[in-house]
Amino acid sequence: MANVFDVAEYILQKKKQVPAMKLQKLCYYSQAWHAAWEGQPLFDERIEAWANGPVIPALYDKHRGRFLINVGDISGNPENLTAIERDSVDRVLAYYGDKDSQWLSDLTHLEDPWRNARIGIPNGERSNKEITLDLIVEYYSSL
Repeated sequence: MANVFDVAEYILQKKKQVPAMKLQKLCYYSQAWHAAWEGQPLFDERIEAWANGPVIPALYDKHRGRFLINVGDISGNPENLTAIERDSVDRVLAYYGDKDSQWLSDLTHLEDPWRNARIGIPNGERSNKEITLDLIVEYYSSL
């Protein structure tokens, strides 16, 4: 199984340079849709419901303090993705890849996985509540 760094580097190879928030959302949507389509996760790293939408803390630690992320900045190995995993990410990029960071963040705020993970947490307040794979699969499989 690939890890989130492999997925992020694959995205960066396709897009060349991506704002950090957009990279987070593209990795989130890759995980969500792959799990919905294939019935298994794309990566094992935890996803949390931060104020600006879903964030993978392990990936955040790699780009903390940087706005733009370039190919090679994450140190993942895209070769670790199977053909099926690459296809899932490619389909996510085809749909979400031209959207800007704020549009993607706003979209996640409208969707149940992030909203349900943040029940009881005021808007804008920090949180490290997990968005579980069960919440993700339940929601995206129903669309």
